[in-house]
Amino acid sequence: MKRLMLLLSFVAAFAAPAAAESTKPPLPRDSVYQLAAYFTDAQSRRFAWNAKRGQPQLVSMFYTSCKFVCPMIVDGGKAIEQSLSAAERERLGVTLISLDPARDTPAVLLRMRQDRDLDPVRWTLARPQPQDVRAIAGLLGIRYRALADGEFNHTTVLVLLDADGRVIARTEHVGGLPDPVFLAAVRRTLVP
Repeated sequence: MKRLMLLLSFVAAFAAPAAAESTKPPLPRDSVYQLAAYFTDAQSRRFAWNAKRGQPQLVSMFYTSCKFVCPMIVDGGKAIEQSLSAAERERLGVTLISLDPARDTPAVLLRMRQDRDLDPVRWTLARPQPQDVRAIAGLLGIRYRALADGEFNHTTVLVLLDADGRVIARTEHVGGLPDPVFLAAVRRTLVP
C-alpha cells in the first residue's frame, strides 16, 4: 500500500504541470516557439524555448567574445528598456541567444551579464544546443557564418516577439537611440 501511495503521489506531481500546460491554447503556426529548442542560461538552468511564452520578448543572437557589433546589440536592448516606463519594462523580457555555444558557457554568460549590468529578472543570456543554432537563426531571420579566426559575421538585429512567439517587428538600428518605429511597436505589444 505504501508503494502504491508513493507511486500515485509521484504521478500526481508530474501530471499536474502537464495538465496545466495542456490548458494553454496551441501555439500559432508562425510562432518561433514551434521549434523544440532547449537552452542553458547564465545560471546553468536548462529551459525550453517555449518557456518564454506568455511575455513579449526582445530577442537577438550574439557571442560574448565579439568586441564590436554584439556590444551594440546589448546597448540597443538597454536603450529600448530605458525608453520604457517601469510598468512597460516589467512586461518585456530580453533574450540574447549565443551563436557560439561551444565557447559561451554558463560561466562566460554570467560574467557578461554581470559586466554589462543586465538585470537577471528581465535579461536571459542563453546558449542553445549547437545543432539548433542554424534553425533558431533562420526563424529569427538572422544570417551568420563562422570565420576561420573564431569570429562570426552576422546580422545585427533586434527582433520583437509577441507573447506567443510571433515576430512582430525588427530593427537593424542598434546602439545609441532606439529606432522610433521599432520602439512604438514594442510599446503597442506591451499594452495590457
